[in-house]
Amino acid sequence: MFVDSHCHLYKEYYEDIKKVIDDATKKGVNYYITNGVDTKSNKEVLETISKYKEVYGAIGIHPENMEGSTNKDIEFIANNLNNKKIVAIGEIGLDYHYTKDNKESQKELFQTLLKLAEEKRVPVIIHSRDATEDTLNILKNYHVTGLIHSFSGSLETAIQYIKMGFLIGVNGVITFKNAHIKEVIAKIPLENIVLETDSPFLTPHPYRGTQNNPGYIKEIAEFVSELKNISLEELSKITNNNLQRIFNLKGRE
Repeated sequence: MFVDSHCHLYKEYYEDIKKVIDDATKKGVNYYITNGVDTKSNKEVLETISKYKEVYGAIGIHPENMEGSTNKDIEFIANNLNNKKIVAIGEIGLDYHYTKDNKESQKELFQTLLKLAEEKRVPVIIHSRDATEDTLNILKNYHVTGLIHSFSGSLETAIQYIKMGFLIGVNGVITFKNAHIKEVIAKIPLENIVLETDSPFLTPHPYRGTQNNPGYIKEIAEFVSELKNISLEELSKITNNNLQRIFNLKGRE
């Protein structure tokens, strides 16, 4: 049985979320963490986790959605962290891929949310794209732990995150033909890895080009189990234990 540690179960993407969950459950997925990216999706996360016992949530402000965000949006996050099915502040972080013009504003928001996580003793789910140096330098200033979502960096970067207490999120990108990340993940101990789909994005091979869904965690797991030369059962046990160590899903049931 597997956990999809990072997905986006929004009505915007899926007409029938119950069917998505039911189909994934048949493929061995028993828990899901759906992530918010702004106040609209954060509200939907709260609605979804109240409807489905298998689904847990993270609420945050994605760097691409930061324009127009206000203190009220941050207050909304703070006011809902006491929900026992909210396991983290996320998806938060830095993204300089499309623009660097708002770097300072991104960093300011990121630091505000990290401070909140530190104060509330809540894990974080981090998005970092083309911003490794700033992400690492900022994280060093906060006593937080959590998950580096959709990790795509170097082995040296992964080691730095791991030393800070973060797990490394592995998704469908690892199955892509020319993805360098497979060489990096091969060298990272399994005790530092968790599996995710980032549904509806980053669909794994051989389904690339179609909409992703949490059921494809099995394809990712099969690839990683072959890469690590261990059974699916052992991979499931280790990665689920890793997730439990940080997010304590069973303690929230």
